[in-house]
Amino acid sequence: MRKILLFTLVVSMVIPAAFSFGFSSKDQDCAKCHTLKKEEAATILKDIIPNIKVKGVQLSPLKAMWEIEFEADNKKGLVYLDVTKKYAVSGSIIDIKGKKNVTQERYSEVNRVDVSKIPLGDAILLGSKDAKIKVIVFTDPDCPFCSKLHKEMKKVVEERKDIAFQIKMFPLPTHKGAYEKSKAIVCGKSLALLEEAFEKKPIAKAACKTTDVDKNIALAKKLGFNGTPVMVLPNGRAISGFREAAAIKELVDKK
Repeated sequence: MRKILLFTLVVSMVIPAAFSFGFSSKDQDCAKCHTLKKEEAATILKDIIPNIKVKGVQLSPLKAMWEIEFEADNKKGLVYLDVTKKYAVSGSIIDIKGKKNVTQERYSEVNRVDVSKIPLGDAILLGSKDAKIKVIVFTDPDCPFCSKLHKEMKKVVEERKDIAFQIKMFPLPTHKGAYEKSKAIVCGKSLALLEEAFEKKPIAKAACKTTDVDKNIALAKKLGFNGTPVMVLPNGRAISGFREAAAIKELVDKK
């Protein structure tokens, strides 16, 4: 994929421009005075994001900046443009009071996964097979954050019998032994083996020949997953990184 170049600017440059164009402490709606069409956004950003296709434009939570949803080289993303249309900002907006990454949440919205296209024949079940809500998890046996998430997932299934997790092995190339461990876990379809790997116990070599791990790696790349863990919710939202049990339940219950 062609490298996408995005300008990240110092806040001191953007904020004065925002205030000079009508932004105030009262969170004035800049859309009343300023407009930005998808075609115009694409023209402005085409030199820094090659092959850009603008999918949507809306005001960001900062009010004085536009949130632009785009696709380039088969990848979807978000970038922010101030109302002067001179400054583009790449990065995350953090809701301090709410303690959440607003940009990451929006990113998971625009990059929804078609859950029906994820094969689950190799998946390891954590929880009840009769659970109404099933979350797909891409994990790596040598990933410390995957191990931490797994412990939180176990708390979830203890507290909520209606939630279960379908775990797919996705070893990262940076973890040298993870590929062979993943094959052994898939061959045994063993939750116990996975948990032993998380505990850094030695795992015997795979007892069968399987291509499931290779297929998972290819699928993860196609879905744009570059790290672990990744949870795919029933609604298709892909959530990267560690979450505590309470946060997992909140994500599952969020409409």
